[in-house]
Amino acid sequence: MLRPAQRLLGETLRARVAGSDAADRGHQIWGQPGERWFSPTDPIWRVHEDASMFPGGVAALLLQSLHPLAMAGVAGHSGYKGDPWGRLQRTSHYIAITTYGTIPHATQTIDHVAAVHERVRGKDDRGRPYRASDPHLLAWIHAAEIASFLAAHRVYGAHPLSAADADTYVAQTAVPAARLGVLDPPTSVAALAAVLAAYRPELELTPAAAETIDFLLRTPPLPGAARPGYWMLAAGGIAVLPPWARALVGTRLPVPVGRALGRAGTATVRWGLAGIDSGRRPAPPPD
Repeated sequence: MLRPAQRLLGETLRARVAGSDAADRGHQIWGQPGERWFSPTDPIWRVHEDASMFPGGVAALLLQSLHPLAMAGVAGHSGYKGDPWGRLQRTSHYIAITTYGTIPHATQTIDHVAAVHERVRGKDDRGRPYRASDPHLLAWIHAAEIASFLAAHRVYGAHPLSAADADTYVAQTAVPAARLGVLDPPTSVAALAAVLAAYRPELELTPAAAETIDFLLRTPPLPGAARPGYWMLAAGGIAVLPPWARALVGTRLPVPVGRALGRAGTATVRWGLAGIDSGRRPAPPPD
């Protein structure tokens, strides 16, 4: 009885995050011959393939929303409410290709995203201009994302990284970030913390951010039966945010409670995903 339930959970999770064709696209990513930036033993693989990415992803979205210009771009152009799963799947696909794919495939994908960013521009509700290709905003999005993934992996990961491997992880994520347009991305945990600290004066809970946070935490686009599991992961994401970010988000969830829920939710995701074929295979040797 457990095996079918495990497979069903794993397939449902994968379809939500990576799309209904995730298995086929996975074979294309991992089965394609060619040089890659990273290998299966690298920290970036270990972090990005772990179930801790689920609470880490929630944490990243919450943290990113606190920059008013970045949030204005999301609110004005992403259509996250009308197609939240599509946006998630596009992000998941980007992370998968830039982590596991061949260098030509990864650079092609990054260049496509960069071209899309060039068309995303406008003004926030105070009249301040923004453009998604702005290196300053790109640097915030990158730092908030990587800090969240790393924080979640340290708390919920199956095999947390050593301090040296955590530095390597940050340095490895800098490779695609620089290609996308981030100027001088951080290459150590200390440098990453310094970047986050430098942005703190710019951060605030705008009405658009509050609306997004309400959407993520209180009214997620899920059927009622799936919401308790999602809220466990969301609680785990909240619990790994920096204290100042939790204060801006406005949560009163005690950190120990959030981490306990996050561990339980992550363990459930890990169990479900272990019951399906990930599609990952050793890449064939070059011709």
